[in-house]
Amino acid sequence: MLIYAAADIHGRQDRIRAIQNRVAAHRPDILVLAGDLSRRWRPGDMLDPLNRFSLPVLVIRGNSDSRRLDTLLPLYPNLHALHLTRQSVSGVEFVGIGGTLPLPFHSRLGLQETEAVAKASGMLQAHSVLVVHPPPYGARDRVLGKFHAGSRSVRQLVDCCSPALVICGHIHEQSGVEAIGKTVVVNCAMGRSSEGALIRYDGRSAPVCTMLSRDQ
Repeated sequence: MLIYAAADIHGRQDRIRAIQNRVAAHRPDILVLAGDLSRRWRPGDMLDPLNRFSLPVLVIRGNSDSRRLDTLLPLYPNLHALHLTRQSVSGVEFVGIGGTLPLPFHSRLGLQETEAVAKASGMLQAHSVLVVHPPPYGARDRVLGKFHAGSRSVRQLVDCCSPALVICGHIHEQSGVEAIGKTVVVNCAMGRSSEGALIRYDGRSAPVCTMLSRDQ
């Protein structure tokens, strides 16, 4: 399976166009969006163009997304909310946790954090793909090149369950790939030069990731 992963669109039309161009060029099997799709005051502004893709789109909410986004998603048949659910696509299992609190240096999962982590840990297996907005603490999460700003709860999930792949965003300047043990962490945040990631994964062998930049 070829996964196209992106995060941190923030309602920008140029980033939607970049996603559209990448989908047309690479023909992925699925599009995974790891949060911060829209502007908080316009939660539905990105949903119409995303719904037009002729491939499944898995979505979680980020810290900049209004909670109303969760109520709008069921109105779009091609968009699938992944928060605290497990969905299988072509034999690959995806588990998602949506939302973060935008704290300066230690993001954590949002409301009912303990319950969310416990529920997600019961869904995760060694071959799973975990989709979250903040990176796990210590991986692709440095702010200003110095301070770790990832989620300790996501790190707890990774250390406990060792999913094959974590797809995240949130820290825009840290897009890239890093390993925590057997887990491949992909920060697919869109930024000045980054346009997400292509990930080849069949649910058995190790994921292979290619980061996408504007000059590619």
